[in-house]
Amino acid sequence: MAAEAAEQRARGFRRAAPLLAATAISVTGDGALLAAAPLLAAALTHDPMAVSSVTAAVYVPWLVFGLPAGALVDRSHRRRVMVTADLFRATVLAALVGLLLSGILTVPVLVAAVLLVGVAQCFFDSAAQAVIPTIVGRDKDALAKINGRYWALDTVGRALLGPPLGSVTFALGRALPFAADSLSFVASAALVRLLPDAPVPTGPHERVTAAIRSGVRHLVGTRDLRILALSMGAYNGAFNMAMAPFVLFAIDVLHVPNALYGILLATSALGGVLAGWKAGPLTHRLSYRQTMAAAHLIQALAWVGIAWSGDARVATILLALIGAGSSLSSVAVGSARQALTPDNMLGRVVAAFRLFGLGAAGLGALIGGAIADHFGLPAPLVAASGVLLLGSLLTWPLNHQS
Repeated sequence: MAAEAAEQRARGFRRAAPLLAATAISVTGDGALLAAAPLLAAALTHDPMAVSSVTAAVYVPWLVFGLPAGALVDRSHRRRVMVTADLFRATVLAALVGLLLSGILTVPVLVAAVLLVGVAQCFFDSAAQAVIPTIVGRDKDALAKINGRYWALDTVGRALLGPPLGSVTFALGRALPFAADSLSFVASAALVRLLPDAPVPTGPHERVTAAIRSGVRHLVGTRDLRILALSMGAYNGAFNMAMAPFVLFAIDVLHVPNALYGILLATSALGGVLAGWKAGPLTHRLSYRQTMAAAHLIQALAWVGIAWSGDARVATILLALIGAGSSLSSVAVGSARQALTPDNMLGRVVAAFRLFGLGAAGLGALIGGAIADHFGLPAPLVAASGVLLLGSLLTWPLNHQS
């Protein structure tokens, strides 16, 4: 029986390989876009608000379109949604390259292009997370392994490879990173087409607003999902509370040169990649909530250590631990959603979690800036640790099965 289960998991991993490959390619292009789009905006204008609007355009789609996208994904053929989203993003970026080469690109058009790419990402990401359990099943270890590798590849592309690739190719030619990103989406679409042809989720097609409400009701009404959503909000809010003013802490307290700040942050991504790749064995004996509570505790202790030591070398090690905790939190939340949500609601629940997490992250960044302004640069790190310790206590289940 155990051998049969192991073989079934192995078949699931093989079927999921195209999705992991598509993720690796497309998120590297996304990371390049995150670096190249602001650089292009700065080349077109010196207005700080105009340049900032390009970065804001990356996140606005999830706040406005995330829930409707999740509702529509739940009534659609998910593989087809992903392919369409990829080809749409490729077309938008190809048009952007054409306007740029023609010399008629403006900042508002650049913002519009980034917004459109972000809207398509709402559909793709919701569908990608929803399709995983249809490929590998709902076994806890199988979900942890696939989600761990999914988020590890996401971190590599979005945080390690993509941004340097975007800035280097932009220096070689302004259109190059956008053309490369367009091609990455074409390659991703070709790989997604290799996924198994899962059936369209069954169930009545409610109005979009009614479908959104039913998805939110499922999240709120499922105890572990509700606690994990609140826990994730506390985790993201605390992280951004510490991270928003961290560049000033790194320069003034840790005495990190500007040129090395990116390398300091990259250690966090490396920790995330390693933990994500080994998420299966690391979380095997822990429930979803226990894993999330442990991630809270890891981040809390790391921020206290950074604030207390004031040493760049210590901060480098502890940031890697923070990255590891963040990967484990993503695996716990993603696996719990997939295990505890019916297939015909997964898109909506994924979008609701993402909306909740982004809102908490933005609020945490504002609070962190205010704390640093009034109490000094180490204060946000200590305050974030307090929030995280409380979050760890409230997330840890009394029942091991939770």
